[in-house]
Amino acid sequence: MTALSFTLTSYPQKQLAGAIRITGAGRLHSGAQFRGQSMTISQLPIWQQLQSQAEAMKGRSLRDLFTGDPGRAAHFSLELPEFLLDFSKNLLDRDVFVNLLRLAEDGELPRWRDDFFAGQPINATEGRPVLHPALRGALPRDVEFNDQSVMAAVECELGRLKKLVVLLHNGDLTGYSGKRITDVVNLGVGGSHLGPQMAIEALRAHRKGDVAVHFVSNVDGAQLTDVLVGLDAESTLFIVSSKTFTTSETMTNARSALRWLEQASGLEAAELLKQQFVAVTASPERAQAFGVAPERVFRFWDWVGGRFSLWSAIGLPIAIACGFENFRALLDGAASMDRHFREAELERNAPVIMALLSTWYCTFMGYPAQAILPYEQALHMLPAYLQQADMESNGKSTTRAGAEVDYATGPLIWGQTGINGQHAFYQYLHQSPEIVPADFIGSVAPGHDLQGHHEILLANMLAQSQALMNGVSAEEVGRELAAKGLGEAEIKRLTPFKVHRGGKPSNTILLKELSPRSLGALVALYEHKIFVQGVILQIFSFDQWGVELGKGLAAGLEPKLVQGDLAAEDASTAQLIEYYRRVTAGAATPAEMPEAMTADAAQAM
Repeated sequence: MTALSFTLTSYPQKQLAGAIRITGAGRLHSGAQFRGQSMTISQLPIWQQLQSQAEAMKGRSLRDLFTGDPGRAAHFSLELPEFLLDFSKNLLDRDVFVNLLRLAEDGELPRWRDDFFAGQPINATEGRPVLHPALRGALPRDVEFNDQSVMAAVECELGRLKKLVVLLHNGDLTGYSGKRITDVVNLGVGGSHLGPQMAIEALRAHRKGDVAVHFVSNVDGAQLTDVLVGLDAESTLFIVSSKTFTTSETMTNARSALRWLEQASGLEAAELLKQQFVAVTASPERAQAFGVAPERVFRFWDWVGGRFSLWSAIGLPIAIACGFENFRALLDGAASMDRHFREAELERNAPVIMALLSTWYCTFMGYPAQAILPYEQALHMLPAYLQQADMESNGKSTTRAGAEVDYATGPLIWGQTGINGQHAFYQYLHQSPEIVPADFIGSVAPGHDLQGHHEILLANMLAQSQALMNGVSAEEVGRELAAKGLGEAEIKRLTPFKVHRGGKPSNTILLKELSPRSLGALVALYEHKIFVQGVILQIFSFDQWGVELGKGLAAGLEPKLVQGDLAAEDASTAQLIEYYRRVTAGAATPAEMPEAMTADAAQAM
């Protein structure tokens, strides 16, 4: 068994009435045995029924589904405080929807949901609970580890974050020369970067403006160089965000940032680390060993997955850029979605509905990809953020019981802002034989004061989802071309190229406005959708062993770029390393030796 050990001695030992107490070691949830299941989900009768329905649905049109059900739009939509979810443009009828709900019940979703919010170690391969809802105060009851309150720990850390943010905005946080801090550079990758940067971009209308926040995620030194070019070392603060504080890319960037400060100031590294570095980590002892002052080390915990961590101290850049009150509103919006997910019946539960639709398409209908299409420039980073959140969670091929799956699991997530996408890849969405379910995301209220822009934007979003649904038939194309005066032969020639078969499904999420609260609700919606889909598919959504494999291999190959025996490497990797060594050593490559090549060719002849 894997021990669950959380040292929270620096936090108040607050105990709430009715708190769930978990002490000692957490039992490893071992898949089917944990749930008392004797068969995989794909062996259940409801699975077989859905497979048959999927084959039948492939022959039906969305137009016909709307014609046959006058109440379809109202029935397949859900209005929540922050947005309207319209899922009526999907390839399913009421019978399919009922069976998808039965699949969720047979997969014991309500029980897994209860365990999730109760702090049970549902991240079984690592023996950890998954408690990012605790970061926004959304647990129904407090969870205590070894008699210490998780909620108290979270609130204590939020209080520390607020103090730093207030100091920054009041001009009381200074660099080595006494200048106030005006720029903050976040050094982090993956969840330590995508979530905070996505949120800051999304909340651009709510930025404070007095402290600029920059991000460096890539170990390619070009990114750090570009960011530092315009900054003043005397007024720049660095946030090193790493769960383990050993992430190679992040720590390399941190050391380079420190050297930049040393060269600019002439001061010792120890002094600069205490003055102009902040750490956010689940390994505070490593941050302090690196040299960051203890009062500048902000903590999150092993029970927070990196891709779900923007609600924690990892969100410090959000609080700096947008103000702590807006960061709190972001947390509150997510908490409202947590409550909806926890309390709503499955058939009126937005995350459950979206997960069922994704499972329907990816696993049953055979559509492996999903497009995220925000019609809101501020959400331009949302597709990349959701790509990590979803694909790192559900890109798995092993069931909870340790067996290889015999069905497709999570979808390939991709996309970009809608208007740009229309002029890039929408041709593929409309007329390719492939079907890519899409999520259209927009808002009623614009985030600017320019007249006429927002109406054009929203009209395009509505038109694209309508066009994907209905398409254009040969008859409609013929009438359109005839109205333009074309002859019968020309109409016959052009019609095949202008037909859109339609039947391309989509959801539309229409926010009332893009605000901190609605953004929190939107992100939490997708977080819970990911969890639900993993539960139904009987996979563990909260580990990422595929990512860990690549990290380990990279650590072994890095020294071999300079020297070392390559006999154990595959032929391709060895060849690439040898080429790297030859070029960096300044030796000529075959392409640079035309005379030698000619001589070799002559000798061969």
